[in-house]
Amino acid sequence: MNIDELLEIETIKALRIRGSAYLDAGRLDDLVDLYHPDAVCEFGPYGSWTDRSRYKESFAAAEQPFYASGYFSNLHVVVNHVVDLTGPDSATGLVYLLDFVTGDQMREGGNPLYWLGVYEEEYQRTDGDWKILRQSLNFVWPQRMLNDGFLERQAATD
Repeated sequence: MNIDELLEIETIKALRIRGSAYLDAGRLDDLVDLYHPDAVCEFGPYGSWTDRSRYKESFAAAEQPFYASGYFSNLHVVVNHVVDLTGPDSATGLVYLLDFVTGDQMREGGNPLYWLGVYEEEYQRTDGDWKILRQSLNFVWPQRMLNDGFLERQAATD
């Protein structure tokens, strides 16, 4: 791996971190701009989205219960980001999600941990900028909701 490849990987990681910050702050126009025009999002109980023109309203609907407690009452912490460059303008990623909430959405007993998940992602450089092309969220806690083929692609094979 060379310095140019490391810079590309860090640029993609920054894209994802920025996405979480925009989502938690309610900056949905900025968030949607991070997605490729042909992006596909698979968000388990929040649905599968293929029409980027509707992403803003889809994110707003998914986050409405959390935004009711105020922006940054839901914190999408993305960690352990692994990025593999697959070509000069393409990459894949695996990102862990720790989703914390405050206010009315906390789980029984005051537990602020709302979801644990793992994103499988694809990125594409478009007009010089990296964009999210596919974002597939696999929920692992408190309910296990894995997308087709996730374990076969990511886990050990016996």
